[in-house]
Amino acid sequence: MIKRLHPGKRFCEAVIVNGIITTAGITGRDESADTTAQTKDILAQIDALLAETGSSKARLISANIWLRDIAHFDQMNAVWDSWIDPANLPVRATVEARLAAPELLVEIQVTALAG
Repeated sequence: MIKRLHPGKRFCEAVIVNGIITTAGITGRDESADTTAQTKDILAQIDALLAETGSSKARLISANIWLRDIAHFDQMNAVWDSWIDPANLPVRATVEARLAAPELLVEIQVTALAG
């Protein structure tokens, strides 16, 4: 069975299949914010999606992170490091990429075990 969370025009915010939740790429809601603020907002959105499925960041399997400018790697990591559960680290990839809008500085997609 496939459960789709918050379907929109082109995609769902998350999909659950066989006890695994995969989120869409999530971006900050305030496009005028800096990398730090956008990352905090994204991780809060991820927390909310995971909680909705009875999961948490402690159940993360993987994370993909796209940065508009790799020079912002340390800013994003400072927020990530304060958020992530160090006892339950996921695998992770981070790359520099052209995002959907120039104001978007960070995009994060995660996969986790659903609750």
